[in-house]
Amino acid sequence: METGFYTQAELRKRKRGITVLIVFAALIVFAFMISMNTGYIRLSPSVLLRTLFGMGTEKQNLILFDFRLPRIVISVLIGAGLAVSGCVMQGISRNALADPGILGINAGAGLAVTLFISFYPTTAAAPVFLLPVLALVGAGLTATLIFTLSYKRHQGLSPTRLLLTGIAVAAGISAAMIVLTLKLSPDKYQFVATWLAGSIWGTNWKFVIAILPWIVILLPFVFIKARVMNVLNLGEQIATGVGARVNKERLLLLAAAVGLAGSCVAVSGGIGFVGLIGPHLARRLVGPKHELLLPAAALAGALLVITADTLGRWVLQPSEIPTGIVVAVIGAPYFLYLLAKTKS
Repeated sequence: METGFYTQAELRKRKRGITVLIVFAALIVFAFMISMNTGYIRLSPSVLLRTLFGMGTEKQNLILFDFRLPRIVISVLIGAGLAVSGCVMQGISRNALADPGILGINAGAGLAVTLFISFYPTTAAAPVFLLPVLALVGAGLTATLIFTLSYKRHQGLSPTRLLLTGIAVAAGISAAMIVLTLKLSPDKYQFVATWLAGSIWGTNWKFVIAILPWIVILLPFVFIKARVMNVLNLGEQIATGVGARVNKERLLLLAAAVGLAGSCVAVSGGIGFVGLIGPHLARRLVGPKHELLLPAAALAGALLVITADTLGRWVLQPSEIPTGIVVAVIGAPYFLYLLAKTKS
């Protein structure tokens, strides 16, 4: 039986998907509230509300608006950006293990940032806004290298070759970064080491402003391309047969994915596995249709990073565990599970 343009089964799946999106959004709001109250100095719910409405003390305003809120907002933005980037890469490569971290895209962005830090002081004002651009250049060059090495004229893009090439390139870039860090001054070395561990080091509103345009522009662009990604998933021959400009669309989507990954890595450091876990979790809950999969992946990634960052700040107070390490504790076993389940 059909209702409008959707069958009853499709309507049920759509309603379930919308319900999942609402639940994810509610969990993010809950995690947001918990995160605002997590730290060495606690703010009770009543104090938190008073401070949010401008009735807090100078110290409470400093803690909430200058330290915690920028970091929490950045956590949500980079979680959404990395997850959608991973979802796009999985879609255009048809590789369930594709992820900006595993494929070496994050490493390329990190190399560009490390090179820049090697020649400029980390406290300079200009790098805050230059870092996303530099990370994008590094990520773009790395993506171009990986896809060039992986693509065969008569065989197309092999998922296995793509994964192995990405891992090899990432290993080479990591080795180059180690050599670079050995020549850094102690203060810069400490900064780079913390950054590579996946610490959300951009904890003021300048970094929010630096990353926000990339997220605001690229996420809607990818969402608009949801139907195109559905067609691309049918295979290159079928997609071409129905009129899709396969190569052009792949290039545009790859550029958007690299832009998202590069800009996020610039302010979050080497946080891996978000682009792997977010899309897989979303796919299990809402199905493979990208109209719901992409926003669900964005919300799942945002929830994962804000939760990991909150746990990292809470477990060893007053010290903190880098967010990337907390995510890796979750992501590494899940990656091994997916690798074991993958048949090709």
